[in-house]
Amino acid sequence: MTTEAAPSIDQARAEAFAGQMVGLLNHAFTGFMVSVGHRTGLFDAMATLAPSTSAQIAKAAGLNERYVREWLGNMTTAGLVEHDGAAGTYRLPAEHAASLTRAAGPGNLAGMTEFLRLAAGVEDEIVQCFRSGGGVPYSRFTEFQELMRQESAAVYDATLVDVTLPLVPGLIERLRQGIDVADVGCGAGHAINVMAKAFPKSRFVGYDFSEEGIGIATNEAKAWGLTNASFEVKDAATLDGSKQFDLITVFDAIHDQAQPRKVLKGIAESLKPDGVFLCADIAGDSTHAGNMEHPLAPMLYAISTFHCMTVSLALDGEGLGTMWGRQKARELFKEAGFTSVEERTVEGDIMNVYYICGR
Repeated sequence: MTTEAAPSIDQARAEAFAGQMVGLLNHAFTGFMVSVGHRTGLFDAMATLAPSTSAQIAKAAGLNERYVREWLGNMTTAGLVEHDGAAGTYRLPAEHAASLTRAAGPGNLAGMTEFLRLAAGVEDEIVQCFRSGGGVPYSRFTEFQELMRQESAAVYDATLVDVTLPLVPGLIERLRQGIDVADVGCGAGHAINVMAKAFPKSRFVGYDFSEEGIGIATNEAKAWGLTNASFEVKDAATLDGSKQFDLITVFDAIHDQAQPRKVLKGIAESLKPDGVFLCADIAGDSTHAGNMEHPLAPMLYAISTFHCMTVSLALDGEGLGTMWGRQKARELFKEAGFTSVEERTVEGDIMNVYYICGR
């Protein structure tokens, strides 16, 4: 009987990886602290202050000083906040505020850290899914609609009308003249309301299976006084061509559908002959190897595991996942009946690719 010799270890490589793990732990826990700073308004308050003590920062934010002081310890040692030890003051550099404050609009990345607590809340169930399959149902993600509304609203307000819609040649003029538009998987409906406000001669409808999301959308439309926007609780897989549209949009919603092929086929059949399907979805490759240089790949695969893939599998769905990628997207678009598929990207947007599809 022979035994295999223990593998030799490159000590330098082992030490480097241990350092990487230390960094991972620091970054992971700092992520939760960034979420706290975002939710409590600490970053927003600090952005308006000169170098200040923990007591001054706590007062400006209306918070408990002891907790603020401990939070500042994390922010300082993690390199997000500058600290003058002699003066006992703290400062949020403007360059950091550009990624951490609500004033930054779409540039604010701090809001994304709120999704960490959603993931933490279902970790036990995800672990069980690793063992037995299946998925975690959408109903378990009780804050998802509101968090997505917060994250997407800033983007839609800043870029939807002036940047995204003009990607389709001639679309702005058609919207001004008046066309029929549907947004499938509309969530809290902010995209529909932004378009309806910008193009009063066009008619807009949003579909989503979340009653909560449709409720938020309907209330916003009423508050804005919109008469050309409506919303329906509807499973995207039930689109059957009975209503015809000039434009159908989907913003980051195909990859988490239980039946994406059926959804896309229904969208294709629901377009008028000269209609356009504008689909924004995650920019990525359909292979792991192809995403090695993607700056957000680790985060996106994790989000997929903890939400997008698992909610699909919970419905015995296909489980495409967040990183289904360009190749798979084109495959499904063609299968659905789209004969033309063009890809567009927006400078500075590393998250999405925009597909312009026609029959």
